[in-house]
Amino acid sequence: MTSNIEQIVVLLLVAALVAMLARRMGVPYTVGLVVAGILIAISPLHVSLHLTKDLIFTIFLPPLIYEAAFQMDWDELRHDLGILLILATVGVFISSAIVAVGARAWIGLGWSSAILLGVLLSATDPVSVIATFKESGVFGRIRMLVEAESLMNDGTAAVLFTLALGFAGSVSHSSPTAFGVILAFLSSVIGGIVVGAVVGGAALLLAGRATTLLAKMAFTMIAAYGAFILAQQVGFSGVLATMTAGILMGNARGYWALADQSGDELTFVWEFAAFLANSFIFLLIGIELAGISFATVWIQALIVIGLVLVGRAITVYGLCGLFVKSSLKVSVPDQHVLFWGGLRGALALALVLGLPTDMPSRSSMIGIVFAVVAFSVVFQGLTLKPLLRATGHLGRSR
Repeated sequence: MTSNIEQIVVLLLVAALVAMLARRMGVPYTVGLVVAGILIAISPLHVSLHLTKDLIFTIFLPPLIYEAAFQMDWDELRHDLGILLILATVGVFISSAIVAVGARAWIGLGWSSAILLGVLLSATDPVSVIATFKESGVFGRIRMLVEAESLMNDGTAAVLFTLALGFAGSVSHSSPTAFGVILAFLSSVIGGIVVGAVVGGAALLLAGRATTLLAKMAFTMIAAYGAFILAQQVGFSGVLATMTAGILMGNARGYWALADQSGDELTFVWEFAAFLANSFIFLLIGIELAGISFATVWIQALIVIGLVLVGRAITVYGLCGLFVKSSLKVSVPDQHVLFWGGLRGALALALVLGLPTDMPSRSSMIGIVFAVVAFSVVFQGLTLKPLLRATGHLGRSR
């Protein structure tokens, strides 16, 4: 294939065929995409498109984040906001620390590299699990918990990763103080939320004055990408900015939607945008996986996979235990789904691919992260639906 346009068309065709076949075979769509990507890589077809941090951050992440946030119900989210904030902050710190300490002790990474590895693998990926939930017809509190926690996790992990790079000396040669780290973290998080609220609010006002559905759709697209790009440009969290804009606009649809429209058109447009981003991400993950040699890092990868699972288990079961006697109590079956549904994916790949080229152990870290993502998407993805069935979540509306 000679041009990027031709490659995009072929990949889109593959994605559509995989969507049909995966549904008939009962296989998670994301797993089918990864396998298809591997087959494309070993076929005579030459695909020059590759995953990069910029491609994931500037093209794929905004629509995925916005679409999930756009459909969140604020009243449901507000009810569980306390436990979600704990999971997305304390939980990320715990998971990061367990992976970092284990990577330092058992695979010999230096502290800087170990901390970076821990942080970038602490982010759970909403893309894979949301796709599985949609295919399986899972709704209610558990879906909201998993989706919202994943979105918030992504925002926290992206902020911590930037701070960890500074600690490693790749961005700043001065050693940050504990107070400086906390201040930078809070400013990035709060700043991202403020930017998202401002951009989302402005788009909301403009959409309310628009008289055509296409113009209203355009304002939602501007809000999704505009909030992300603006926040990143000023040093705040783009993930949290787009999430805030999505929640704000999605829950105010009664104000700016056309009187003769149900709002389903907007939902459909964003679901299609998420489908496109989702498809290209996982096809490209498969293509990249086929070109990575795991021969030198497979033992390290297995150790890190174990550390990630242990960290996730301690985070979910430990922190949910704090709310066992409150109205925010999470049932044991729901905790099982939260634990196993904490998949790793696009954000972890974006962060590791964005590591400076002179970063110690960079190539090993890339191989390890791709192995963790492959295990997460394929093995956890394939076993998530049986777990949902075993825990009684399939077919449950609340």
